[in-house]
Amino acid sequence: KAPFRTPHSYTHNCLLRALFKVSFVFQLPGGLLQERDKRAKWHGIPTLLQRLYESSHPNSDLSNVLSSQLSMEAMSFVTEDRKTAQESTFPNTYTFDLFGGVDLLVEILMRPTLTMQKNKNNMNDDLVKECLSVLYNCCICTEGVTKSLAARDDFVLFLFTLMTNKKTFLQTATLIEDILGVKKEMIQLEGIPNLSGLVQSFDQQQLANFCRILSVTISEPDVGNDDKHTLLAKNAQQKRIASPSRAEVNQVTLLNIPGFIERLCKLATRKVSEATGANFLQELEDWYTWLDNALVLDALMQMATEEAEQSSTESSDESSLATSPLRHRLPQSMKIVHEIMYKVEVLYVLCVLLMGRQRNQVHKMLAEFRLIPGLNNLFDKLIWRKYTATNHVVHGQNENCDCSPEISFKIQFLRLLQSFSDHHENKYLLLNSQELNELSAISMKANIPEVEALVNTDRSLVCDGKKGLLTRLLTVMKREPPDSSFRFWQARAVESFLRGATSYADQMFLLKRGLLEHILFCIIDSGCTSRDVLQSYFDLLGELMKFNIDAFKRFNKYVNTPEKFQTFMTQINSSLVDSNMLVRCIVLSLDRFESQTEDVKVVEVLSECCLLSYMAKVENRLSFLFRLINIINVQTLTQENVSCLNTSLVILMLARRKAKLPFYLNALREKEYAEKYPGFLLNNFHNLLRFWQRHYLNKDKDSTCLENVSSAVNTSTSGTLAACMLGSVRCGAGTEACATGLDIRTGVMEGFGLFKHPFHCRMYFKNPGNYPVVQCYHPFLLYLYIHN
Repeated sequence: KAPFRTPHSYTHNCLLRALFKVSFVFQLPGGLLQERDKRAKWHGIPTLLQRLYESSHPNSDLSNVLSSQLSMEAMSFVTEDRKTAQESTFPNTYTFDLFGGVDLLVEILMRPTLTMQKNKNNMNDDLVKECLSVLYNCCICTEGVTKSLAARDDFVLFLFTLMTNKKTFLQTATLIEDILGVKKEMIQLEGIPNLSGLVQSFDQQQLANFCRILSVTISEPDVGNDDKHTLLAKNAQQKRIASPSRAEVNQVTLLNIPGFIERLCKLATRKVSEATGANFLQELEDWYTWLDNALVLDALMQMATEEAEQSSTESSDESSLATSPLRHRLPQSMKIVHEIMYKVEVLYVLCVLLMGRQRNQVHKMLAEFRLIPGLNNLFDKLIWRKYTATNHVVHGQNENCDCSPEISFKIQFLRLLQSFSDHHENKYLLLNSQELNELSAISMKANIPEVEALVNTDRSLVCDGKKGLLTRLLTVMKREPPDSSFRFWQARAVESFLRGATSYADQMFLLKRGLLEHILFCIIDSGCTSRDVLQSYFDLLGELMKFNIDAFKRFNKYVNTPEKFQTFMTQINSSLVDSNMLVRCIVLSLDRFESQTEDVKVVEVLSECCLLSYMAKVENRLSFLFRLINIINVQTLTQENVSCLNTSLVILMLARRKAKLPFYLNALREKEYAEKYPGFLLNNFHNLLRFWQRHYLNKDKDSTCLENVSSAVNTSTSGTLAACMLGSVRCGAGTEACATGLDIRTGVMEGFGLFKHPFHCRMYFKNPGNYPVVQCYHPFLLYLYIHN
């Protein structure tokens, strides 16, 4: 069934190309070839290819024919400081490919698949390893070779069959990883012969290596340039791409492999030997400066294992690494970082699966196989080890450096926590039994029912020890430097725990641990200038304070001077794209509190809290509304800034509930006149609303996310407001009824028709109150009607 077993397509053409190039070399007289070789500095490559061609029969032994010079070039490529293309050339690999060497090696590798004989001659393992190594060296040294190999689907699928041999696994996996990284179309895992048996045959080290390959096959491809990241471009792309995508199909294929997720959980949570002594990070810094390639790392790991097995004697042809003073210290450090790099790949695969369509199935398995308790046990010893200040440097840079394996490991760990907690009841597995009891006590004291997800949590699957994973994360979060890149991911992970239906107990659990004060310190007093970090802290603060009167009281206690409040508002106003989620939280919370005036505590906070008092002023809300509409348009909408549109809709929806929508719309018109630019707000808003309808109301996933982000505003409410303002549904009641906000789900009120046609307006009378029902097709005419 395997497509690579058909000898008449690719392999035949491959051989023809190779033979054509090599036969051209044969036609040259020997003396002329040698003279030309010397002048062009081909280093004997054509002669080598002659020997390859002449010896390329099924029973030949070519293990001593291939030149080691190609390997030396590849080693220089990964060990030298990253030279640009202009500074670095690799003539041997280029010449090798130029004269058909790459095609010839592919033909040699695939030759056993072409014979129809029952008793096939197996290729020598050393020959296969050398062919694979030379191909990989050509890929990394010569531009175009990798893409050429990637275009040959039957060869790519054939490579997977070589992974069954443990002796050739490492070279095969590295070559496949390099090829899939440039392949235009994603490979379909179900097309790999006996994939389930192949994966089940892997030991744990091989499975971890295989995750590097899987990461390319289950992730949706990047759409490219920034302009292609707009929601318009993504929507257009989704229409062109068949559903489900290849990445989604590959995810299902993996989940159907028996024991696959269980083995990944064991890999992610298994313990490793800890480094002893204070010089571990110095060792790491010394050798990681050149240890920048997975193939080199695995080769060194294999070398370390062999050295341990053959410690009595040393080979006479040891590599130059053996003369390094780190030689006897390297294996221990290497094993730790080796394990860390494997865990990075495993966590990435689990993270992608958690974000896929089979999320609930993956969640169930991760809980069953105790992934979270296992990571909790590794937190202090491996994930976030404690170092002294002098050892807090890796690879010559601070923790913001993204090339260290340990930094990648931490970030991938935080991304996994974010995906695991986000809008899922299993988020309570991040706590231990004592912390779950604390949540129950908070609910009981507040006289509110416990969250159903908390009640249903299986306590045999929660974290062990004195602290749960969430509490440990909060502890290290407070210790990070102000502009540390970890702060962004830490805040995202904690925010995901709070997202979804607002839980007072969850908020109080974090408030009692000083999270609000820590966030305000970072925003106001720490001098943090990273926009990414500030954005994540604004979003986290919004989830922490939403509808929680105690949180606003704590806020007012910390922001206790006009200077602090001014600094806070300056940070908010400096970038509404970053802070609009917090603005939305404040607006929604204020609306909730204003309906709870019978509560003395609420009334007290309403009168004292500077933040609520500020947002209660209509002019301040309008200021936010103007800017939110003006900083985006349909062409520039992205997943990052579309929240500005949603926040503006929330402000207008709440205004509509209080019969103030005409006032807000008129304010937009007056703003246009004041700026002497009629239509720049309303026309833009019209286009945004139309896009909003298409993007959210017809897409279950995005509309669900919208409801989860603004839990007090469901998509039906926002959708009716959008329809009301766009006039997509004819009025069923009067404009006054529309503005006062009758029950939007009853269908009694559905809109007052805005923005249909610039030159058409009519009105008629209907219903007992004789309210004029307007189907207005131009905003200015509507405003003239409403206010005159």
